[in-house]
Amino acid sequence: MAKKKTPAINSSSTADIAFLLLCYFLMTTTMGSQTGLQRRLPPMPSADQQVQDQKVNRRNIIVVRINSADRILAGSEAIDISQLKDKIKEFLTNPLNDPNLPEKKEIEIEGYGTCPVSQGVISLQNDRGTSYRAYIAVQNELVKAVNELRDEFARSKYGRSFNGLTEEQQDIVKKAVPQNISEAEPKDVAKK
Repeated sequence: MAKKKTPAINSSSTADIAFLLLCYFLMTTTMGSQTGLQRRLPPMPSADQQVQDQKVNRRNIIVVRINSADRILAGSEAIDISQLKDKIKEFLTNPLNDPNLPEKKEIEIEGYGTCPVSQGVISLQNDRGTSYRAYIAVQNELVKAVNELRDEFARSKYGRSFNGLTEEQQDIVKKAVPQNISEAEPKDVAKK
């Protein structure tokens, strides 16, 4: 009796089909893009530019510290992350003209006119042992405070939210409510 041969499947086009499917899925799917913190860095100084020390009035600076245990200090008081945004908004607006809070300077904004602008600077300092989660949470709260102030200014002057403004109007709001966040190099408190 002769052995019966099983017919083989022609697999020469299987590799082509697999390649086409791979190409299709690569072109149609979206990859998760990693986004970082949006920060506008100052322009690079020219080689012949001289370094100048810029003096900032002490009342115009609030120091926000995050220690290695992820505890937050804003100024001299320990606060919870949920209180940080309101503390920063109060600091920047100085609604009662408190002499311990930042001063306001009348600035001429092109296309708008004269406007009182807070001279407040937020100085963020963290420990080397600070968790990334706490650092990002504090960053988010600081930016959220500035964004809410910009939104409030836009609504009071233009009747719309900041995102609903034209690009020219957004530039005016950014000049009226600047985002002055300074980050210090992390310190290692444990070694001191």
